[in-house]
Amino acid sequence: MKKVIIISSSPRVGGNSEILAQEFGKGATNAGHDVEFIYLRDHYLKYCIGCMSCQKTGECIHNDAMNTICQKLMGADAIVFATPVYFYSMSGQLKVFIDRLVPVYSEISSDIYIIASQMDESKEMMEKTIESIRGCTRDCFDNCREKGVIYGVGLNELGDAKNNLVLLKQAYEMGKNV
Repeated sequence: MKKVIIISSSPRVGGNSEILAQEFGKGATNAGHDVEFIYLRDHYLKYCIGCMSCQKTGECIHNDAMNTICQKLMGADAIVFATPVYFYSMSGQLKVFIDRLVPVYSEISSDIYIIASQMDESKEMMEKTIESIRGCTRDCFDNCREKGVIYGVGLNELGDAKNNLVLLKQAYEMGKNV
């Protein structure tokens, strides 16, 4: 059994990236894995101020939910980053979260999955967002391996992902095969 942490950064309950992340979670749960969702909208995370104190102490100067979340990430076998794409980038919530991971970059050792959703039909238009996330997961997390990406393109309205059987199946199967 693996420990799977799913970071959902959608500010909207029932957003498309969240729907796909939940389907991923169902697949992982049905495969016998321990799945925990962290909904960033439920946590007030302070912004990184670039003081670099964490480089010296191993801890952020801010005392907020990131302390607990980071501890969970260090014990995860798989981490899923799920985000809506707004103006060709990840959600602001995910960006703040990623900035705050600096104190634990070297201590995270897990498989990485990325789930993104956007209105635009073009997968190529989503690549900038995926590469931005990889700036953390590939370039900073030395002990992690990217295992899969779900490109949720063409999802315009809230909840559209519920009707996209291809994406739902892809998310479920990816979770099942963690």
